[in-house]
Amino acid sequence: MSSSLSGRTVLVTGATSGIGYEAARQLAERGSTVLLHGRTPEEARGATDRLIATTGIDGTLLRPLAADFARLEEVENLAHAVVREHPRLDVLVNNAAIAAPERHTLTPDGNEIAFQVNFLAHYLLTNLLEPALTTDPGGRVVNVSSSLHRTGAIQWNDPQRIRRYSRLAAYAQSQLALTVFAADPRVTAVSVNPGICETGLLPLYGHAGAPATEGAAHVVRLCDPATEIVNGAYYDRDERVAPAPAATEDRTVKRLNKLADLLVGHTA
Repeated sequence: MSSSLSGRTVLVTGATSGIGYEAARQLAERGSTVLLHGRTPEEARGATDRLIATTGIDGTLLRPLAADFARLEEVENLAHAVVREHPRLDVLVNNAAIAAPERHTLTPDGNEIAFQVNFLAHYLLTNLLEPALTTDPGGRVVNVSSSLHRTGAIQWNDPQRIRRYSRLAAYAQSQLALTVFAADPRVTAVSVNPGICETGLLPLYGHAGAPATEGAAHVVRLCDPATEIVNGAYYDRDERVAPAPAATEDRTVKRLNKLADLLVGHTA
């Protein structure tokens, strides 16, 4: 079947399990070259081998890549490798995410771990990939967010949640930041809540979820150049809805960029 996704190059972060893995599968089955990111080379290679073995996808369409998002230096190395090897990138899917741990945890870079893995690493990656991200119609960034972004607040004076920590608040803050980031005018981006699915994040939501394939289908639809998008839009599964008010405020977008630039040690 011919597909508008055929021949496109898509980087999916956190593609070794859950929605990321299923999205990688659906994209490759429709003819996209998928750069499949995992935390370690072993995990990325394992997911690639599993996809080839179970689906018969042509192995030349899959490229395993590794970076531990708890280390920003690895994110930088990943970005440089992608720009070098794939000077034209059609879509970046910012999907990698962790549930914030029970106990307050800082990364070696000094950031609260969920804020870094779920948002700051993607912020840095997106900005460093800008030279490769095509401006052709269909070129875009898809941020995989969560309905929990609505319960979040960005603690501007204590983004690392050092004074008061709750795992749910930390996770919600990371998802709100990712959703706000989609409204950044520097890139064409959208965010999507794929629905509550059977993934490693399910315990945060506490009830049964849909299969990850279903959530992945909502992500893949937004990767498709045939799907017209509005920059900064937020989708709840396949329906465009208003995100949390903060996500559409210019002032918040600018303030978040300033904070993120500071925390990733980059100046925009």
